[in-house]
Amino acid sequence: MVKHFLYDITHFDSKFFDSIKFLLLKPGFLPQEYMRGRRASYLNPVKKYVFTSAIFFLLFFTFFLDEGAVKFSLSGPLSTEDRMAFINRINAEYSKDTGSVKWQAARLLIKDSTRKLTYDDILPYAEEMKPVKFGKRSYMTVQEYDSVQKALSASERDNWFLQKAYRKTLQIREKYKNDTNEALNKLRDGFLHRLPYILFVSLPLFALILKLLYFRHRQLFYVDHGIFTIYHYIFSFILLLVFFSLNKLNNYLNWEFINILGAIIFLSGGFYLYKSMKNFYKQRRAKTVIKFLLLNMAGLVMMVLLFAVFVLFSVFEI
Repeated sequence: MVKHFLYDITHFDSKFFDSIKFLLLKPGFLPQEYMRGRRASYLNPVKKYVFTSAIFFLLFFTFFLDEGAVKFSLSGPLSTEDRMAFINRINAEYSKDTGSVKWQAARLLIKDSTRKLTYDDILPYAEEMKPVKFGKRSYMTVQEYDSVQKALSASERDNWFLQKAYRKTLQIREKYKNDTNEALNKLRDGFLHRLPYILFVSLPLFALILKLLYFRHRQLFYVDHGIFTIYHYIFSFILLLVFFSLNKLNNYLNWEFINILGAIIFLSGGFYLYKSMKNFYKQRRAKTVIKFLLLNMAGLVMMVLLFAVFVLFSVFEI
């Protein structure tokens, strides 16, 4: 992949530009040409996918991703109920130990009734961690959980999945204590940097959905649907680059026209997919519309499941 990427950067020729021209202006044309064996005149679709995806994610993480927009923060102002509970707790703790520097500082914090307390303000005074209850038992640490599990008979122990889930819950709790913000943002970072893998894994699954939708097309093999999918993903990368570029530009210009243009460009992706399907699979408009809708619904379910799986992976690595 690295070899193809470097080669494509340093060896732009007519194949690349011809391929882009046909890809953008003639939906479904390039996968048809590939099926017919006319491949020498166009850049290899796999090489093009590697190149466009690498450029897309490089620009996405460098310029387009606004970390502040997807940053988790639980530092908003306390609700009236939480503020009162915090004040009562401080007064109770201070009454137990009037010489405590910690609770003296806390009392100074709450004396200013005009100040809006946030969850970040009370984090240093959060209660000590309490045991986590799993089923009928409560645990403080992973070591405690492991020792209890070893002492139980094989039939009484938690199954493999529950052991993994419970141990990870206790590990996260021990690692981040009461700092929920840090844990959520670590999860966010892990998930965002798995986006290239999510799309790569989704590619053969998308092709499988097409294979099932067009199962009566005996002349089309699974690889043909795969080639169609690769070209569609390449187009999607280019479309999203234009869309994100317009959004970035509008952050400085703030023109309503750019918002409208961005929305049109984004929605044009759906029309492009419909035209590609109609031109490539050669079916009537009504059948193509039905299969287009089914493809989008199945694709949405597929992406939701993939997102859930990769979120789970991210949880197990924070």
